[in-house]
Amino acid sequence: MKKSYSYLLSGLLLFSACSSAKKTVSNTSITNDGKVWASLWQQRAAEYKALCFQAYNIAKLRVDEGIKKTGDKPWAIVTDIDETVLDNSPYDAHRALRNLDYSDATWKQWTDKAIADTVPGAPAFLKYAASKGVTIFYITNRNENERTSTLKNLQLYNLPNADDAHLQLKTTVSSKEARRINVLKTHNILLLCGDNLPDFDLLYDNHPSEESRIATTQKLMKDFGDRYIVLPNPSYGDFEGALFQFNYKLTQAQKDSVIKANIKADQ
Repeated sequence: MKKSYSYLLSGLLLFSACSSAKKTVSNTSITNDGKVWASLWQQRAAEYKALCFQAYNIAKLRVDEGIKKTGDKPWAIVTDIDETVLDNSPYDAHRALRNLDYSDATWKQWTDKAIADTVPGAPAFLKYAASKGVTIFYITNRNENERTSTLKNLQLYNLPNADDAHLQLKTTVSSKEARRINVLKTHNILLLCGDNLPDFDLLYDNHPSEESRIATTQKLMKDFGDRYIVLPNPSYGDFEGALFQFNYKLTQAQKDSVIKANIKADQ
């Protein structure tokens, strides 16, 4: 009798577990499933590291070429921070595994820890450029209330020019153009490094459509690998915003519908 009861109890527990699993799967967002996979790729794939090394190897070549030229002002590199210098995939994974979207409050909780690892190749490249007399400016859309933790995180890896004078955070707008112009007042910009196309050119500002972004990229194709060094980021960025027409109020179900309507899939 005890043995039969044990089998029955085991069966009920298994059924309960399967039911819970089915419930979890049915409530999972395609968007967040994608972000989990993207974070896993960023953290574990040798291919991700190879792409980062490739980007920074090319950047090093451009520095070697550029510093041979003389100009009226010293050379500078303008770099983004998130997914260009610092790796925030643990934050993205944490939210996505819980089927939750990004939020300003939880993002700040993450950046306040100042523990993000570096993007492969970034520290070595920035230190190399600095050793050649190139000044590094960090232009990021982190908020002003993240300044202290951002500097702490950059200084954790002894990154060059990680100080208030060379860190420009978001002001009233997301566009980085005014901040790039500010750098140009005192320096010539040798390279721009980033993971999101507005990190490079004014033409990507003001929420352009997917079609416009592609057309602009075609127009600027010669700049990529020359003046513009792009780092891989499959988790987030304006590519996502453009897909959802920059409507950040969409529910997860609405986002999933947009993805299903736009992705190419074999019949």
